[in-house]
Amino acid sequence: MNDPTPDPAAERPRTVLLREGEVHSPADPFATAMVVEGGTIAWVGSEGAADSFADGVDEILHLDGALVTPAFTDSHVHTTATGLALTGLDLAPARSLADALARIRTHAAARPGDRVLLGTGWDATGWPERRHPTREELDEATGRRPLYLPRVDVHSALVTTALLDLVPDITGLPGYRADAPLTGDAHHAARTFAHGTLTPQQRTEAQRAALRRAAELGIGSLHECAGPEISGEDDFTGLLGLAAEEPGPRITGYWAEAVTSAKDAARIRALGAVGAAGDLFVDGSLGSRTAHLHAPYADAPHTGSASLDSAAVAAHVASCTQAGLQAGFHAIGDAAVSSVAEGVRDAARKVGLDRVRAARHRVEHAEMLSDDTIAAFAELALTASVQPGFDAAWGGDSGMYAERLGPERAATLNPYAALLRAGVPLAFGSDSPVTPLGPWAAVRDAAFHHTTGHRISVRAAFTAHTRGGWRAIGRDDAGVLVPGAPADYAVWSAGELIVQAPDTRVANWSTDPRSGTPGLPALTPGGELPVCLRTVVAGRTVHIRPNE
Repeated sequence: MNDPTPDPAAERPRTVLLREGEVHSPADPFATAMVVEGGTIAWVGSEGAADSFADGVDEILHLDGALVTPAFTDSHVHTTATGLALTGLDLAPARSLADALARIRTHAAARPGDRVLLGTGWDATGWPERRHPTREELDEATGRRPLYLPRVDVHSALVTTALLDLVPDITGLPGYRADAPLTGDAHHAARTFAHGTLTPQQRTEAQRAALRRAAELGIGSLHECAGPEISGEDDFTGLLGLAAEEPGPRITGYWAEAVTSAKDAARIRALGAVGAAGDLFVDGSLGSRTAHLHAPYADAPHTGSASLDSAAVAAHVASCTQAGLQAGFHAIGDAAVSSVAEGVRDAARKVGLDRVRAARHRVEHAEMLSDDTIAAFAELALTASVQPGFDAAWGGDSGMYAERLGPERAATLNPYAALLRAGVPLAFGSDSPVTPLGPWAAVRDAAFHHTTGHRISVRAAFTAHTRGGWRAIGRDDAGVLVPGAPADYAVWSAGELIVQAPDTRVANWSTDPRSGTPGLPALTPGGELPVCLRTVVAGRTVHIRPNE
């Protein structure tokens, strides 16, 4: 029996011509058209040259002047928690203690069947009452039901009496105080129990909601920062499986567990993780006063807490480097960042500086940096995975940073310009749900940082939120619209395109239009942000704005 003759058209990758728009590409700063073949960009160029492709493509997409850019990468996300915030109790919009308690009552009434009520996002520093709810107030608001309610930074949490009764011996764990939010081991125990009550269907629906929202915002890739103290293996492997099965943003998974042997590294790889990194905690957060500082907090007589010291950092980095696995840490306070720098340098002495640099190990948040630690990041080729939304939310003379640290120390935080000048690779993210998904807002936040000297150009910030995320996972061929790159792109309704540097003192590339630098939307605070019309991942459309 003869095999049927193959259909050449069925075997050939689908080809799409985008034309009559503005294509943001270093290959041609004046490009108006692009050809995509399968999952790869095949050509970028001018409108006149696009005519020669028109008869040979499967589809022509008329852009009508829309902007095409690489899809964004959010380099630090907690996907399930983001979905739960999108679909459930998110107290980020609450403007007072009374408002927060009213929202909790409404949520509890709407979810009578939930074994544990889950919420997120409260931040009492902006409330007129200047305090969090008491346990008795939460007990009343929930009708005496179990509630797990992490602070916006997710490094401390409020719980009801009913939840405490369900977690064995929690009141004896470090981090438990009757009159304060849970921190440390007590918080981790509460979180593990609360998240353990989610059904697989609830997890999957939350993940779908988060991935859908990311695609709506032109995000083509997410770095999931998971771990045993954050989400759990079932959550992590379920998310990776969902991303592989359904159209949507790419997921790169990090698992935050210490590695001391090749066996440890192999187990983390078996989970599907690309690195033993992400939220491997060296310390906590400034908002919860658990970030580890060299000098005491301005509003508390202590220096926070350390989860790992430099010796533990060195052991982890050395083992990961020898196993060919990316390592990384969560470090916010200056003492924590110093421990990371010292530990990675010690690992480099053991296994070789070139090997450590080639591994592109990363540090999440890296907020309190000094000249010495910035120099160490550059020397060791550490990627700074940072969140510009943090400064937007908590920076400034009267923000949470100034309250926790005093204005002088607060003004040193998140020094993006100094990092770029030193040659430290930047990868931007949100830490969602800590700050919301929103890449154009993050680019604006970096360009208009509260501290003028830390500002960077819009182009540099845009690169950190597109190509920077790919480079952070060892891919230098992606996150940019050039022939041969992955066809991950977004189409935007945007205003006039310019080359914007918000201040003459910022670290930036050429702002002269005659240089041929491709323009980007104006992001001056108060203006409209671009609206995503279409998101494409690996040549596959994962979002189309309704009525477009």
